[in-house]
Amino acid sequence: MNHSVHSITLFHLGIALIPVAVVIAILFYWSLEIKNTLYAISRMLVQLLLIGYVLAYIFQAEHAAVILLVLIVMVMASSWIALGTVAENRWQLLPQVLFAIAVGGGITLLVITQGVLSLSPWYLPQYVIPLSGMIFANAMNSVSLAAERIHAEMERGESYSNSRNIALHAALIPITNSLFAVGVVSIPGMMTGQILSGVDPFIAARYQIMVMCMVFASAGLSSALFLALSKSFWLAIYQRKRGEKYE
Repeated sequence: MNHSVHSITLFHLGIALIPVAVVIAILFYWSLEIKNTLYAISRMLVQLLLIGYVLAYIFQAEHAAVILLVLIVMVMASSWIALGTVAENRWQLLPQVLFAIAVGGGITLLVITQGVLSLSPWYLPQYVIPLSGMIFANAMNSVSLAAERIHAEMERGESYSNSRNIALHAALIPITNSLFAVGVVSIPGMMTGQILSGVDPFIAARYQIMVMCMVFASAGLSSALFLALSKSFWLAIYQRKRGEKYE
């Protein structure tokens, strides 16, 4: 099997932006907001172009303190971004989200790195950084969906228990769909990358199974923790809106 990876020049990379530009043109033609889309794409380009330099330094450092700092930054950034769907309550819910993502994602990361991969030392950056990114990103997305859904359901007058159940179900829809589609509709990112790098497809499949279990667990644990920790917050807000005394 060929172990070489096809190199992508900046010119050819620019071709990937053509269909992106088409989508932006459609949004503009349909009079939809494109400012946030342009900002998101610009941030993506800058962040990914810079991350190579950052990762090169981190991989060379191989120091536990550096890896811990990176993980803390990941958790804080993902927690703040997750609350974008309920921006007006961001500061009140930030402690709950921080705890939910840190614990839900942290437990999953520990199980994967020490139970599945048995990394030694535990902070091997080539494994811990990319796996942490996937874990905390999925936790962030699921918590964001859960926050938006429970907010909407309680606005409609649903009870907390019903709203919580609906929110958790909604938060897990994307990853559940991915579980159905993997290997049939799509070959996910890690498996694709490994195959392109020349790794045996059977080994790549095992890694992808690990990743799918990892992202499902981090999404479910973080969402459930957030919904449980924020119970008093949602009850207080909506009982106060209805003029009821919160106890």
